[in-house]
Amino acid sequence: MGQTIFTTNFVRFQQEIYSAIWLRVLLDQYQPDPTQIKLFKRNAHFHTTIQPAVLTEEKEELYLRYQQSLAFPTSESLRHLLLSDNDAPSIYNTYEVSVHHGDRLIAIGFFDIGETSAEGIVSVYDPAYKKYSLGKFLIYQKMLYCQHLKLRYFYPGYFVPGNPYFDYKLSIGRPVLQFLQLRTQHWLGIEVFKAEDIPREVMRTKLVSLQKSLAQASLESSVVGYEYFDANLVPDLREAELFDFPVFLCRANEAQNLLSVVVYDVRDSRYHLLMCIPFWQPGEINPDPAFYSSYVLKTLHELHATTDMEEMAAIFLKTVTPKS
Repeated sequence: MGQTIFTTNFVRFQQEIYSAIWLRVLLDQYQPDPTQIKLFKRNAHFHTTIQPAVLTEEKEELYLRYQQSLAFPTSESLRHLLLSDNDAPSIYNTYEVSVHHGDRLIAIGFFDIGETSAEGIVSVYDPAYKKYSLGKFLIYQKMLYCQHLKLRYFYPGYFVPGNPYFDYKLSIGRPVLQFLQLRTQHWLGIEVFKAEDIPREVMRTKLVSLQKSLAQASLESSVVGYEYFDANLVPDLREAELFDFPVFLCRANEAQNLLSVVVYDVRDSRYHLLMCIPFWQPGEINPDPAFYSSYVLKTLHELHATTDMEEMAAIFLKTVTPKS
């Protein structure tokens, strides 16, 4: 994004937090699939060019038309998305795929080329040409160009279980399409993807089970989404190492200046009891009680970690219940 590199395992659209499941294509094993063959035949009357990226007013106008067709917010312009707000030259080796119908620019996609792989950055198209599946078409064009360069991997971004907008990526090069399994940090074939590979859902399910166990011990608790789970992506906060779990459990009506929270980390399959402190108080909060938004939080220290839910319930009870 702009001139920064980051990754995230969670994304937010409107009032929902979802898991971002990262994808890659094994270019050295890729063979034209039925979707590619069909698309290239249908779009053969369009003219496609691949070259080092150059931003123009025509491309910005196309981006704005595309942006207006989306149901979620995006960067204000291509320049902001690719270069941020400064005039410094790009630090990336960015290429573009442009598609013309006669003299009319109808689609453009950008991708960054590295030593052994390439990353798709953004693809946009004229909404009037939606029936031509130009988003897929651009990705295939990028893949074939990178395959010609003998790169090993192409990363088309992520898909989002529960949000069908990104599902189109799942049919691209499917026999050699892989996803990053967060709990093992291994790349696996997309055909083995299952519900247990959706981190946010696993986190919530584990915490709700803990919440029920605490209720049996007469302790009310809340499982809430964290409004600022992506605060670490803000450049000025990058060194602060802020709390970044998208969902956590806390005692109902917990005091706002110090929080004992429980998270479930799919990377080690453990519950973690953390002591958090306020780092910054935003000017506005989310009125939705399903979200915690009173403060941006910072983890002070870890109090306990365990794979056993009942053990965590007992420890949490001792931590938050005042001694008589």
